Amino acid sequence: MAAAVGIAAAAVGLTAARPDRLPSQSQQPGPVLLVPGYGGSREALLELAERIRATGRQAEVLTLPGEGTGDLAAQAAVLDERVTAAVDMGAPSVDVIGYSAGGVVARLWMAQAQTARVARRVITLGAPLHGARLAAVGGVLTPDACPVACQQLTPGSALLRELDGQPLPRGFPWLSIWTEDDQTVQPPDSARLDGAVNVALQQVCADAVVQHGQLPTDPLVVGLVLRALQAGLPSRPDSADCAALRAEGELSS
Repeated sequence: MAAAVGIAAAAVGLTAARPDRLPSQSQQPGPVLLVPGYGGSREALLELAERIRATGRQAEVLTLPGEGTGDLAAQAAVLDERVTAAVDMGAPSVDVIGYSAGGVVARLWMAQAQTARVARRVITLGAPLHGARLAAVGGVLTPDACPVACQQLTPGSALLRELDGQPLPRGFPWLSIWTEDDQTVQPPDSARLDGAVNVALQQVCADAVVQHGQLPTDPLVVGLVLRALQAGLPSRPDSADCAALRAEGELSS
């Protein structure tokens, strides 16, 4: 396992220099690329992509190799290939949404100096950026059923330690959303990222009851995503924003 995650870390160039510039936030944005989570299911993100398209933006849900259970570095390479294609077609930048393990894929991609220069902003939903206990338990109890991505998502894995040593570019607009009801990513605040706008749903709407699998389609989450894509989130939203954000999410459906 250690060899596998070590190879993955090297493959995405985690020791590369930080980007020396970031895309303009004022210019016409490029497409939104949505990265599925562990297992590669695209269904929930397809619905979110439709809601984003309703605002006039282009949105595409990626198909991951190995049904989203293989090497996270290979998944980051798929994201990078799609970003490169978008830029070659004239896109000035991309926005990336990573759901669950897809958020770690986005984090891996952002750790690359050259390609991450076209990232306008990143949004992650329930991302185990510091690992998930479920992966650790799976690796111990049923190691044959814990493929490479599962191993890499174990708290303290070599890959995650490398990412912890890669700070976000100063001022980069990254929004990390999670739910305190999450029973899949434990602890839920594994989604917290230094330098990001970190939002637990229950800190915005105290009555929110949202499980991990509901994150991409919950109205509060959709409202947060749409607002972040359109106007950005300069600070963490709070209870005063609850009703408006839910309304934005519901109106987009």
